Amino acid sequence: MLEAAQTFLQTTLPISLRLADLLDIAILSFVIYKVLWILRKTSSGRVLWGILILLCAMALFSQMELIATSFLLGKLVEWGVVVIIVLFQPEIRRFLERVGSSRLGLVFSSGRSTPMDLEFAIAQTTAAYADMSRDKVGALMVFERQNLLDDVIKTGTTLDCAVSSELLKNIFWNKAPLHDGAVIVREGRIVGAGCMLPLSGNVNLSRDLGMRHRAGIGMSEHSDAVVVIVSEETGSISAAVGGMLKRHLAPETLERLLRNELLNDTKEAEKKGTQIPLISQLLDRGRKEGDRL
Repeated sequence: MLEAAQTFLQTTLPISLRLADLLDIAILSFVIYKVLWILRKTSSGRVLWGILILLCAMALFSQMELIATSFLLGKLVEWGVVVIIVLFQPEIRRFLERVGSSRLGLVFSSGRSTPMDLEFAIAQTTAAYADMSRDKVGALMVFERQNLLDDVIKTGTTLDCAVSSELLKNIFWNKAPLHDGAVIVREGRIVGAGCMLPLSGNVNLSRDLGMRHRAGIGMSEHSDAVVVIVSEETGSISAAVGGMLKRHLAPETLERLLRNELLNDTKEAEKKGTQIPLISQLLDRGRKEGDRL
């Protein structure tokens, strides 16, 4: 019995499994997972199911030897690449934007961000949002993470200043010139204000969500940023992460969410040694020696 099982395995399975084969399987699994993850909340997911049903039907018709139907479906598959590019153009563009804006060159970064900077920014943001929520002052802030938001920053006014509660309340005061746009925070500092964000393309969003919330969700769909919002109508605090909106947050809950999302990223980067890379350490050491001279 055992010999028969061994003979069956030897005749049906490859003789050896190479490391390249395992890597090939892992890459394909990751790509399929990411595609399904991107399409899970969009109408394009239904289009994907339609394509899968069409392929299954083509295989079935081929087995049944339906020549004419199989011929037509075969021609349709030949042009399938063009059809897929047209149908999934927004998703493909979003994926390429994420790949292109991710910090693949993190080793060359300045490394000036520290957990203390982020903790101070989070505390000041929470204090400002608590006051603006009470006074029903609309606000929209974006905390940048791995995906760079330079194109978004260019749509507003470029700044470089520390996050403070009073500054945020002045920016979002309803008669201030920058109150309609979003504030962008990078590495614990404000780098832009009055910035325009992309609106969400999700047609299933609640109708009571205004443009500020739709812009916040859209920004979280197009990047890995954490977006925090105050409703001008109700004073409710919300946060958008990964295209998902968490509403009616208390200030304490907002602070806990920001700490979990932002400080954990920093701690993970420190564990991997990427928070202050070697090149940045050498540059900082050179600056200090130059200052002494």
